[in-house]
Parts: sequence; C-alpha cells; structure tokens
Amino acid sequence: MRRLLTGLCVTLLLLLNTLVLIGPLLLIALGKFALPGRAAKAACSRGVMWVAETWAELNKLIFAALLPTEWDIRGGAELRQDTSYLVISNHQSWVDIPALVQAFNRKTPYFKFFLKQQLIWVPFLGLAFWALDYPFMKRHSKALLAKHPELAGQDLEITKRACEKFRDLPVTVVNYLEGTRFTPTKHAEQGSPYRYLLKPKAGGVAFVLAALGEQLDAVLDVTLVYPGTRIPGFWALISGQVPRVVVDIRTHALDPALYQGDYQNDPAFRRQMQDWVTQLWREKDERIARLREELRGEAAPLGEAQRMGE
Repeated sequence: MRRLLTGLCVTLLLLLNTLVLIGPLLLIALGKFALPGRAAKAACSRGVMWVAETWAELNKLIFAALLPTEWDIRGGAELRQDTSYLVISNHQSWVDIPALVQAFNRKTPYFKFFLKQQLIWVPFLGLAFWALDYPFMKRHSKALLAKHPELAGQDLEITKRACEKFRDLPVTVVNYLEGTRFTPTKHAEQGSPYRYLLKPKAGGVAFVLAALGEQLDAVLDVTLVYPGTRIPGFWALISGQVPRVVVDIRTHALDPALYQGDYQNDPAFRRQMQDWVTQLWREKDERIARLREELRGEAAPLGEAQRMGE
C-alpha cells in the first residue's frame, strides 16, 4: 500500500508540474515560427530551454522529497552550460532519463534526445518534445527494409537535419548507440559479444559528430548501473523501489579525426569510427562489471546484518 500511495503522489505531482509549464513552453515555442529575425528566434529557443530546465529541476525536487533513491553521480565536475556536449550512454530503462536529468540538468545545456516517432502522440509530452526540437526517428522492420532499401538511410538524414538546428545554441546531444533498451531477449537474439550491452551502432554518432564536431567541447561517456539483478521500470522508481542509481561519467576530449571524414562513402573512415565505438563499448562493459561487483559487495554486509537481526 505504501508503494502504491508513493507512486500515485509522485505521478500526480509530475503531472501537475507538466500541466503548469506546458503552456508557457508552447507559447514561447510558437514565437520561433511567428517572430521575424534570427535573434528573436534564438531568444525563443533559449526561453524554451529555460522552461524545460525548470520543469526538470522541479521534478528533481519531487523525487528528492518523496523517494529514497540515492543518485550516485561520479565524475562530470568540470561541466559547463556555455558549450556543447555529446553524451553516449547505455540504455536499459525509462529510469535512464531521470538519471541523466539528475546528473546534467543546469550543469550542461538542456538535452536533445533522438526519439521514436510514436512518442509525438504521448499526451502533453509529445507537444513538449516538438517544441524542444527533438528529432523523431522512424523505425522500420527488417521486412520493410528488404522491400524498400531506400528507407535504410532515412534516420541518418533526420539526424543530419536535426543537427543543423543545433548549431545556433549550446546543446547536449544524447545518443544511445544500442538504438533500443537492453533486455536479455534482445541480447541473446543479437548474439552480443558484450556481457551487459547490446551491439552499438556507429552510423548515428558519426553523423552527429560530422554535423557538430567543431561545436562540441567533449564526449561524455555515461555508464548507468542499477543494483540487483532486475532492471527497474519507471513505476519502480516513482513508487520508491529503486534504492540507488550509479551514473558514472567519463569525459573524453574529442579527436578532430572523428568528424573530419565521410562515414557513408569512405570505408577506411567508417572502420575508424566503428573501431572507436567498439573500444568505448568494451571499456563500458568492463566498467559495468566492476560497478555491479561493487554494488554486490556493498549489499552483502547489509543482508548479513538483516539475517542476524531476524
């Protein structure tokens, strides 16, 4: 009963926060289309970002007041709001997004996620995603791609167009290289060579780097780890069932060689990008193993103490 009440209270407060701020956000967003001149449009974009950051910060306060979750954030001490970053993260759950908010909101420019097209129909949030210029990606089945191979490059074209919009203001672009959330079933179907990760895709990140490379200050390599054997869903978080989330941030300087090539037409550059991504993923898989072992080691004494008290 306590978990149910906690979950309902958090849900209502999150909904109230969204309803209060969605109006100002959409009103300012309309100014980007109605007002003349780049300066006015840029001011509206900054206003939209400020409302979104305020919304995220209020959500953080709601979580802090009602939930027991410890956000164990490691690294990222030198982050700035006046430059652009590329965030590369593993993806396991909807809880990943609140975790990134905890780590980066008002420490870096506001996030730009690449979203599935279906999310534009989510009540309220779909409009907010549109106002924030989030790019919506079209996912096609293997059967459809076999019949229409010309659709294979559609997401890459969307990525390039979206990144052109990101040039006017500092931005934090979030790229999930796995392309989907990790599940044991997907892991087995892929035959992934990694213990805790799906196979990464280099194409999307290559186009982000090509479009924004000179604008980006660094690559933020984020590793998310949850205690226990089960990956928690969003309800588990808002009902108080997630005791701790580890957000490990490694900052990498951006090698100009990673954005000074042609991923589509240069096989040597494509191999270079794929090798870079593969190395990142090997290190991330090892990091997850170490962090999971650390969390198990910390949980063991607690379990022993509980048994002694029974």
